[in-house]
Amino acid sequence: MLALRLARGTHPLVLLRRLFVAAAAAGTGFLVLGALGHAAAHPDTAGDSLARLLWCAVPLAATTQLAVSVARTDPAARLQRGMTAAGLGPLRLTLLAATSTALSCLLGILLSLAAFLSLRSNLGGTGTGSRFVDAGLLGAGHPVPLVGALMLLSVIPLTAAAATAFSLRPRTEPGAIHLALPSATAAPSGLPWGVALTAAGLAIEAYTSPAGTPGGLLPLPSRLIVSPPTVLIGWGLAAFGLVLAGPGLVYLSGQLLCAGRPGALRLLSGRVLQEESHRLGRPIGVLCAVASAAYAAAAVYEAAPSRPLGPFTAIGAAVILACVSASALTAAWESRTARAHTTAALRRLGASASVLHRATALRTLALLLVLGPLTWTVAEMATLPLVH
Repeated sequence: MLALRLARGTHPLVLLRRLFVAAAAAGTGFLVLGALGHAAAHPDTAGDSLARLLWCAVPLAATTQLAVSVARTDPAARLQRGMTAAGLGPLRLTLLAATSTALSCLLGILLSLAAFLSLRSNLGGTGTGSRFVDAGLLGAGHPVPLVGALMLLSVIPLTAAAATAFSLRPRTEPGAIHLALPSATAAPSGLPWGVALTAAGLAIEAYTSPAGTPGGLLPLPSRLIVSPPTVLIGWGLAAFGLVLAGPGLVYLSGQLLCAGRPGALRLLSGRVLQEESHRLGRPIGVLCAVASAAYAAAAVYEAAPSRPLGPFTAIGAAVILACVSASALTAAWESRTARAHTTAALRRLGASASVLHRATALRTLALLLVLGPLTWTVAEMATLPLVH
């Protein structure tokens, strides 16, 4: 009840972010139900159905990351002082945030279940959705175990709630950012490991690539390409390396801005990037990894146009891209909120709004110049063994 009361008095932007989490959960739930419907309609292809279900773990991870990012920026998570006086300590606030996340995801999976049953004409409809989604892909005419479907769908809110509780667990928070005395924070330690994992993943993919030969053990959704598992493992290692190197790359961008004899604008922008590298690094690293994988998948699809891009692949790609983009924007918003006192202090010291806007544009430009070419290089190196 408290979560519902807080939702009633929440800012519309916060409600919009929660609805976005519900929409992401709905997309992921629809993919899970699609895999279950395919298994019900094709009981003799258990391996293909299992592969479809395993691929749902990728949008599930993206949805979970978005749910955690939204929960971290939720104003209810920062009501420490007033809620402690009311008997809600940090632990109960963490449980409240996890419950709110679970409710948002529950709304999404209920919508996905209703849409799935409606498209299959199980709710008394006429099945007009078959114009957009083939009824055979949904397993129309074949009974789907409702208990099994609910058990699979329950993984989405449970995973998101558990990740939210772990991320917001009570711990000592770092102090506020102070830019009056510019001292750089400690550099993240994951950059060398991330570079090593990315290089190892690309090497594994290049060594084990089938070089265009047909056949394989683990197909991508909708038959985009058929590749052996070692190629996909190489992709996964390269993507995980980018995520692990994200904080270090953001910190490096700040160092480049502060190199030489920086002026006040460069120094301010560089110090902010260094201070916020731990908060911004992982979401930006995930965004770079997904952008690299999307570029590689598009290149492979162009090289094999005979393989159709099915609706479930499009839905999964849309869910992943939307979630990681929204997570990066949410992390940027969280960073801005954390710097609110520092920004107010700079305004009192005489810094104009145009100076702060130029500092934001300079930080964005530095990140694009560092991360853009790196993402494109990794995508090209991951694509070359598969299309040549």
